[in-house]
Amino acid sequence: MEVGGQMRYIAYVGNLTRLAVELVNGDEPSELRREFFRQHRVTEPDPEGLDGLLPALRDAVAAVADGGPSEPVNLLLGRFPPEIYVSEHDGDGPHLHFARDGEDAVHWLGRGCAAALAHVLCGDPDVTVGRCRARDCPRFFVDDSRNRSRRFCSNACASRTTVAAHRARRREGG
Repeated sequence: MEVGGQMRYIAYVGNLTRLAVELVNGDEPSELRREFFRQHRVTEPDPEGLDGLLPALRDAVAAVADGGPSEPVNLLLGRFPPEIYVSEHDGDGPHLHFARDGEDAVHWLGRGCAAALAHVLCGDPDVTVGRCRARDCPRFFVDDSRNRSRRFCSNACASRTTVAAHRARRREGG
């Protein structure tokens, strides 16, 4: 999250985007999420508390992964408008935040993820969101590969797809 004691803005946008994808995929809280919550004095929301955020967040992540339309991201921004300010938490140098430290988790997540996804949708070159290409896999991922060519959410989905394609070729060939 930090480089040389100072938060890098791109890392902040990328990490909030990873957090959005983690929430939409229904993953267990990652170390990134626990660290973000610790640094920003946010407590983990109860699962029912996320019910008001997740559908809009899922639509926004899907729009970013698909390259648009912008309306789902704008709806998320409207429901959870970012409160951009300069923070110096934990003695770090000044850096931008999209929500106030200590805010309730759903609003903090909504504001931060909405702002990050808006940046990514508008073409942030350092962050790419993808939709898994494996058959019947609904998951998303943040593509941080060198040439932004990732197609699957995991090695398991990539392997399953490769094996299925191989078996299909074998059936067709003989």
